[in-house]
Amino acid sequence: MMQTLRHIKGFRLNMSGKPAPEIDPLKDPQTLGILPDRISHITPRLLVKEGDMVNIGSLLFVDKQNPDFKFRSPGGGRIEEIRFGRRRRIREIVIRRDHQERFERFERLDAGQIKTASREKIVSLLQEGGLWPLIRELPFRNIARPGSNPKGILVSLGSGEPFHPDPSAYLRDQEDLFNVGIESLKRLSVPVDIIVPKEVFPVPDWAIPYCRYAVEGGYPAGDPGLFLYHMKQSAEENLMWYVAGQDVLLIAELLSTGCYPIRKIMVVAGDAAGNPRHLVTRIGSPLAHIAGHDPGEGPVRIITGGIFTGYSDTEQHHVGYYESGLTMVFERKEPEFLSLFKPGLDKPTYSRAFLSRIKTGGLRFDSDYHGEERACIGCGYCAEVCPVRILPQFTFKAILAKEIDEALAHGLLDCTECGLCSYVCPSKIDLTEMMKQTRAGLFKELERR
Repeated sequence: MMQTLRHIKGFRLNMSGKPAPEIDPLKDPQTLGILPDRISHITPRLLVKEGDMVNIGSLLFVDKQNPDFKFRSPGGGRIEEIRFGRRRRIREIVIRRDHQERFERFERLDAGQIKTASREKIVSLLQEGGLWPLIRELPFRNIARPGSNPKGILVSLGSGEPFHPDPSAYLRDQEDLFNVGIESLKRLSVPVDIIVPKEVFPVPDWAIPYCRYAVEGGYPAGDPGLFLYHMKQSAEENLMWYVAGQDVLLIAELLSTGCYPIRKIMVVAGDAAGNPRHLVTRIGSPLAHIAGHDPGEGPVRIITGGIFTGYSDTEQHHVGYYESGLTMVFERKEPEFLSLFKPGLDKPTYSRAFLSRIKTGGLRFDSDYHGEERACIGCGYCAEVCPVRILPQFTFKAILAKEIDEALAHGLLDCTECGLCSYVCPSKIDLTEMMKQTRAGLFKELERR
């Protein structure tokens, strides 16, 4: 029977541009890409160069510190370009597809073999097949270390952030494959719990028995970090693995077919999306191919990965390794005339300063900050929305003072990196990014020990 966990904080974003539940197929693009720079806590070591020919599943790079963390090609063809960012960081590897793509072949298991496979066997197959990085680890959200001893694996069917694929979309007619994925995770010798934000329902009827917990409340309900915060009883339970719901299907596809998976369901939504919808497309597709935006409609900001937790990017780049959605909002570069004196009926806000606070319909978002960064005014909004109650304003000040022990005492490791504190801050302080960078630095320090 499904248990319900209720959290009283968080936030429900009243945003227009919700995607239609129907799934549209998208033709294959000419190029595919993978973005090492967007995979946190790794240092990539390239194994290919421009001009090399690769197959689907060919090895592109590994992590220098953990060579068993392998990343494989989402397409077959020629390495057209390797793009570098600042300090020669590998930003993107672009593959020009062949008309006839070939697959690298990996060992496959049938359903019976998966149920009897050892932990070491499943780990080895996922590492060799390039999908082990889909399993990540709390509290730092790094790629799971195979030698660690987690208290369990959390499978999240969504966090409630707009806009991500609906579980009812990617689980449709996938009962057998999802069962294979769950059985594979169970072979890692730890309990597997499936969680879903209650507002994301409905999921298919067959999937309900798999769901152990429903989380009731605003975003980030369903986030593994939030669930762990409310359920753990000791510090030893901080170490937990987690997997996104759709990634369970990719893991199952690799193990049952012996081929690197190449397709996933994505969402393109938001005010600037001409046709908000679910799409079946190639992993690593160009943003322009997915967005399908007509430049004549006005400048658009493309946010990859989520309105709170994603990052803005240009149409020339490709979808990141973990991302499954694009949110499109209109660019706003001109200041709003006499905005101080307007009632703000259509202006998104957390405070009660504008009438839009009482509006029930979807609000139109744009890319404007509507202000500039200034000193913290102690309003307490960040503490009001923080789902894990870490008092972000005091954690932020401890970080500025380089008092990391004090920041840890406030609960820095419990931070879900949900982005709410940055969104509601009237001083425009990017609290989330500061805490993410601090946590990343702490992780590096712990790895060196």
